[in-house]
Amino acid sequence: MTTINPYIGFNGKCREAMTFYQNCFGGGELNFMTFEDTPMGDQCAPQMKQHIVHSSLIKGPLTIMGTDMTGPEGYIYGNSISISVNCVSEEEINTLFKRFSEGGKILDALGIKFWGDMFGMVQDKYSVGWMFNYHKNEQD
Repeated sequence: MTTINPYIGFNGKCREAMTFYQNCFGGGELNFMTFEDTPMGDQCAPQMKQHIVHSSLIKGPLTIMGTDMTGPEGYIYGNSISISVNCVSEEEINTLFKRFSEGGKILDALGIKFWGDMFGMVQDKYSVGWMFNYHKNEQD
């Protein structure tokens, strides 16, 4: 079944905020990936290496994701949250990405990313951010 989760931008406070949420929900599995952990690590300024590229807090059916990354326009109040859609098939991700792109703006073209999943980002015609992800191995 397709799931939808909040994906929140924290402008440098991701680790602090996600740890706070973990405490608020009474636990859960909390994971962090820093810039240093990615292929971008060698290109980052030293002060950015420990910033969070991706984090997830999972407790039962609850999943909250977060990042310290911002878009090219920087951090603007109101653009700090996107909707992340975890798709169940390649057909579904292609269909949803195409539909949500109509009249909007593609922020990250749909394709296989360095973590191995098919992923793309769109800002729809209403300025809502959408992230689409499909993890092929889950279905194999």
